[in-house]
Amino acid sequence: MDNFISLDLLFRWLHVLFGITWIGLLYYFNFVQGEYFKEAEADAKADATAKLAPRALWWFRWGAMFTFLTGLALLHLIASTGINSYIIVGALMGTFMFLNVWLIIWPNQKIVCGIVEGDKAAAAPKALLASRTNTLFSSMMLLGMIGSAHGSGSARGIVVSSNEMLSKAAEMSGQGGVSTGLIIVVLITLALEANAIFGKIGPMATVRGVIHCSLALAVVSLALLQFL
Repeated sequence: MDNFISLDLLFRWLHVLFGITWIGLLYYFNFVQGEYFKEAEADAKADATAKLAPRALWWFRWGAMFTFLTGLALLHLIASTGINSYIIVGALMGTFMFLNVWLIIWPNQKIVCGIVEGDKAAAAPKALLASRTNTLFSSMMLLGMIGSAHGSGSARGIVVSSNEMLSKAAEMSGQGGVSTGLIIVVLITLALEANAIFGKIGPMATVRGVIHCSLALAVVSLALLQFL
C-alpha cells in the first residue's frame, strides 16, 4: 500500500508538472503569439517564426508527450479501484489533444517554421484548427483531471473496474455502468475531433470565440455527466 501511495503521488505530481508546461504553452500560442503575429512587422514575425516558435514548440510537444505518458501510468495505477466518468472524459480529450500535437500541429508547424519543405499556406490553417481544438478541449479535460478525486454527483460513480471491487464501489456510490450523459459527451468529443481533422475553425477563429466555446463545452459536458 505504501508503495502504491508513493507511486500515485509521484505520477500525479509529474502529470501536473508536465501538464502545466504543455497547456501553458498551448495558451501562449493561441492567446499571445498568434495575436502578436497579426500585428508584428514582417521582419519581426519572420525572426520569431524562425527562432522563437521552434524553441517553444519543442517544450510544447515534449510537455504533451510526458503528460500523456504519466497519464497512462496513473490510469494503470488506479484501474484496480475503478474508473469514473470524469477520468474517461478527461483521458479521452487528453489523448486526442496529445495526438493533435504530434500528428497535426507539429508536422504542419515544421512547414510553417521552415524546418521542412511544404505548402505553408495549407499547413498553417491545419495547425491552427488543431491548436484551437486542443484549447476547446482543455477546460473539460482539466475538469476531468481534478473531478475524479474532488468532483461530485453521478459522474463520480464507478464505470469500469478491473476486479471484483466494481459491485461494491457501485453500491457505495449509488451509480454503476455507463451513463447516458457519458455516452453523449464521448460522441460530442468524437465529433469535435473529426472537425479538427476534416472540418472548419468556425467560431474558434478568435481568441474570445475559442475561450467561450471551451467554457461552454465544459459546462455542457459537466451537466450531462452529472445529471444524465
